[in-house]
Amino acid sequence: MMNRVVMVGRMTRDPEMSRTGNGHSVTRFTLALDRGYNSQDGQTADFIPVVCWNRTAENVERYCSKGSLVGVDGRLRSRSYDNNQGQRVFVVEVQADSVQFLETRASRERQQTTQQNQVQRDNFYDMKTVDLEKDFDENLNTYNIMDDDIQF
Repeated sequence: MMNRVVMVGRMTRDPEMSRTGNGHSVTRFTLALDRGYNSQDGQTADFIPVVCWNRTAENVERYCSKGSLVGVDGRLRSRSYDNNQGQRVFVVEVQADSVQFLETRASRERQQTTQQNQVQRDNFYDMKTVDLEKDFDENLNTYNIMDDDIQF
């Protein structure tokens, strides 16, 4: 029998670490995997729950956060439990044997800053376009531009 999962995706939230009664570390997170196509319901990603243990769990909790790009190598595991309403709940999750950090925190923050700056630049140019539209005089077919509007 073979039970192997290899996937690369981004964390949808910060990993959550806890300890078992006998002191083992366990960290849980959800990985978003790009499908590469739009499904009928409009969803473009799959969201896979992942569990890792001991040293791997501690490292994931320490070095990863929401948006981290990671590679996971592990196996599928199914389990069930009774919820507060007394109903049996079945869960399928990936039990990670290893988690590879595929980008540094600094590079991810740099990428986020670059994206934020691009949005700010786009908004700035959109505002300038609106300002020019307000300054357009339809009767004379000209723009009312003042000396302080010119940036050079």
